[in-house]
Amino acid sequence: MVHADASNFVIGVTKDQAYEQVLMQAEGLFDGQRNWVCNLSNAASLLWHAYKSLPSPSNQVNWAGFYTLNPLSPSPQLILGPFQGKVACQTIAFSRGVCGVAAATQTTQLVRDVDAFPGHIACDGDSRSEIVVPIVVSQEGTGEKKLVAIIDIDCAVLDGFDEVDRVYLEKLGGLIGRSCDWWLWSSGDRLDC
Repeated sequence: MVHADASNFVIGVTKDQAYEQVLMQAEGLFDGQRNWVCNLSNAASLLWHAYKSLPSPSNQVNWAGFYTLNPLSPSPQLILGPFQGKVACQTIAFSRGVCGVAAATQTTQLVRDVDAFPGHIACDGDSRSEIVVPIVVSQEGTGEKKLVAIIDIDCAVLDGFDEVDRVYLEKLGGLIGRSCDWWLWSSGDRLDC
């Protein structure tokens, strides 16, 4: 199989079918590859193309990507990772916006109307709804859950996401967490999954 074929989604598939394909293709692309930059890049592309194959509101997704933990920041902060869409905020403090809340609480945030979310960061003024899923791994030896990244998806219409999105994106987050080697550059520690 040519790797680019993984991004081919049949127009008219159901949301469940598109997400199942994302999970299957991601698992295949991650096989033998544990670099988080590489895997997040391919996952962002898979998500982008999956959403574009679906009917509205899913095909109105205007940003799909990742922020990762910034280990060099003195305070908890996310830094922009691989994505598809318009340019985005480069860093986000754990105390700011939907991404910051998801990172700080390590819980999925499904926001049906971003204008109603206190402290929403408007990187793209076209965004109307958002879902953010934390990616956490267990630290070797302690079992403590550590946030390493978040999945961030924006949609240009209200109510762009639902429980189906939550379930599948949380599955993808788990797969990504297990499939990558996460390094804390500042300490030299490695987080194995």
